[in-house]
Amino acid sequence: MPSRDDELIDNDSDAQAPAAAGARRRTPAREGRVVGQRIAGQPAFVLHSYPYKETSLIVDLFTRDHGRIGVVAKGAKRPHSKLRGVLQTFQPLSVSFSGKSELRTLIDAEWVGGMLPIEKTALLCGFYLNELLVKLLARDDAHPALFNHYVATLNELAHGEPAPIALRKFERALLKETGVAADLTRCTTTRAPVEPDGLYVVDPERGARTAQAVESWPVVSGKTLVDMEREDYADPQTKAQSKQLMRFLLAYHLGGAPLNTRQILIDLMQL
Repeated sequence: MPSRDDELIDNDSDAQAPAAAGARRRTPAREGRVVGQRIAGQPAFVLHSYPYKETSLIVDLFTRDHGRIGVVAKGAKRPHSKLRGVLQTFQPLSVSFSGKSELRTLIDAEWVGGMLPIEKTALLCGFYLNELLVKLLARDDAHPALFNHYVATLNELAHGEPAPIALRKFERALLKETGVAADLTRCTTTRAPVEPDGLYVVDPERGARTAQAVESWPVVSGKTLVDMEREDYADPQTKAQSKQLMRFLLAYHLGGAPLNTRQILIDLMQL
């Protein structure tokens, strides 16, 4: 009996094309063009992959113009497959794929270079970004601005920028791009601008409101909220309070689903 993944794979003629990868570098003019039912030369990153049958992989890709998609990389586990060394996380790729179903067929993947590798703790931060994208992005929902922010965050981590600041900025950008980020600069109950010396809580559905005497949600200063909108994390209080606030907001929008990499980061670095 065919598996669920078998049923999802598009069986048109493009789906029968062998997967391949080369050493050529794509020129910008060739990026993202459409050839028949194929998408060719699409900028992408591998978010996650897992084995499929004996020699293939199912790969979760974050693409610039098509969002998060799933592809079948046929033969990618074979020892001499050119895809074997290409489909790695945090490597900028140019991919081509075909199909209309939930799982497309990967036709080509090329490493395009231009980015420093991330290492050590920064590598774990990268896996945290990927886990957020897998759990919060719907399939086939394009977010080119978020894709660019992802690239920028990987570059910041690779160049030794402070990980807590890079992660806070990305978390905020992710919630904005997915349409669930509330306004942090205006009080939802009074519609007045947030006062830097005031105390607030952030309702995940509505936004900031004045904190009451007893609150079950994180209480933060108005300055922290204003700083977060400006992406200014120089103030130690802003760093500490934004960490707690983003942990609360992400947990809400994840529906309580645990983030494995987040817990590891908490244990290691208190990020």
